[in-house]
Amino acid sequence: MYRQLILATALGLACVFATAAPAYRLAPSQPAQPTQQRPTAPAHDDRLIEPGSYVNKAGNTVHRPAHTVSGNAPNGATAQCRDGSYSFSQSHRETCSHHGGVSRWL
Repeated sequence: MYRQLILATALGLACVFATAAPAYRLAPSQPAQPTQQRPTAPAHDDRLIEPGSYVNKAGNTVHRPAHTVSGNAPNGATAQCRDGSYSFSQSHRETCSHHGGVSRWL
């Protein structure tokens, strides 16, 4: 008799669980929350990060070596310095001298 009671209880519970709705249906559906994304610079954003200029020996005003937002060479750059900045120097002498020297000429 004890065995029959356990079997009946087990069958009863099985029937209850078999007819119950799955848990994922019981929860009310909620609309997805919009995710906030940080704005990122486009890959072609060649704006200079560091400001400033100097007057070279020829008397021309030249932008100081600077990094770009995208890391790409900006218009008018003549060399890339070893620290990753871009130089606008109009002569080879002393180009990138305070930026580790010239990594490559553009």
